[in-house]
Amino acid sequence: MPQAVVFATEHSQVAALARFCHEQRISLVARGTGTGTTGATVPIEGGVLLSLERMNRILEIDPDNRLAKVEPGVTNQILQTALAEKGFFWPPDPTSALICTIGGNLAYNSAGPRAVKYGTPRENTLGLRAVLGNGQTIHTGVNTTKGVVGYDLTRLLIGSEGTLGLITEATLKLTPLPETKRTLQANYKDIHAAAHAVSAIMAQPVTPCALEFMDGAALAMVRDFSDLELDPAVGALLMIEVDGPAHSIEKETAAISEAASNPGLLEIHTAETTEAVISLWKTRKALSPALRNVAPKKINEDVVVPVSRIPDLIGGLERLSADTGITIINFGHAGNGNIHVNLLLDPDDPDQMSLGEMCLSRLFDLTLSLGGTLSGEHGIGLVKQPYIDREIDPVTLELMRCIKRQFDPRNILNPGKVFPSTA
Repeated sequence: MPQAVVFATEHSQVAALARFCHEQRISLVARGTGTGTTGATVPIEGGVLLSLERMNRILEIDPDNRLAKVEPGVTNQILQTALAEKGFFWPPDPTSALICTIGGNLAYNSAGPRAVKYGTPRENTLGLRAVLGNGQTIHTGVNTTKGVVGYDLTRLLIGSEGTLGLITEATLKLTPLPETKRTLQANYKDIHAAAHAVSAIMAQPVTPCALEFMDGAALAMVRDFSDLELDPAVGALLMIEVDGPAHSIEKETAAISEAASNPGLLEIHTAETTEAVISLWKTRKALSPALRNVAPKKINEDVVVPVSRIPDLIGGLERLSADTGITIINFGHAGNGNIHVNLLLDPDDPDQMSLGEMCLSRLFDLTLSLGGTLSGEHGIGLVKQPYIDREIDPVTLELMRCIKRQFDPRNILNPGKVFPSTA
């Protein structure tokens, strides 16, 4: 528990609070609406928890220059609704878009399904206003899509999980809404056929705007709470969206369908109605919370591997599940190799929890051996902190600590997160 919670409503309050905490050496942890999964907003040293949920104004939408300026407490969904009225969208769309905040999206570099075509917050943010650990204000970036004056502090702050600065305003790069869209469902006999289809899709010229997958274990749950009417023979599913100009959408959809066809394909069809599209996405977005109905505890990881190595990852996870007896359910953003690996555990069984930790360690080793990374959009926070030195070498880690000290001289901003502090 924190010693105090502060609900800021404007930038000057955040700056004053940071100065006070710096002077008094009190830890200061920023928080949006708490949808993160790695413990990054847990105030492990007490201190002050800064809630930014009341800094929720959309300050400007500028269609002519394709940008918007927002405060960090604006939810992703509210922003998307406002932008759609102007014919635009902001590409990052995490599964928790209904309640997660833009500040949180930036803190974790959280992207969602559309990242496969449109990129992450790092590629879709022009500039930031932020408060440093000593209360000073900085402005990063530009209002244009080109700019190379000085170091790129914008992308350094994005994904830093509140350890370098407190974001109080963001200038976001907007994308025009596509003219039309097609949603496909491809059913495969097993996850390996689906994984090979993902590689084939990403190797041809047409880039889907979403390419999601669910493995057999996930589909077993889908059959219990959705109306997808899946045949029992289906062992894996791909959800594919293609967007773009109306005059070329059919040709591009056909190219995706051809790439998705391999000997393991059972059926591929287009969701013909708005209701069918909504049902398909509702099922995908309900998967993560639905897992809690299957097991009392789940460890939800979001590792990333090169797309061509997805089959190797899936094969390794199958062997890992067989070796440990831990149920592993996989789904996620296959188009960029970002796989949500869910370990289902009973927290009241100490032997199973111990096996779960061993399973997690082997998952990370497998991911790194395939040229991957430990986190695509959930961050490191508290729970992945013990594993970060497996991916980042000592020299680079020390450079990161030096950067942290420059931004936050007294180590008050979210201390003890990402990597152990030496300050």
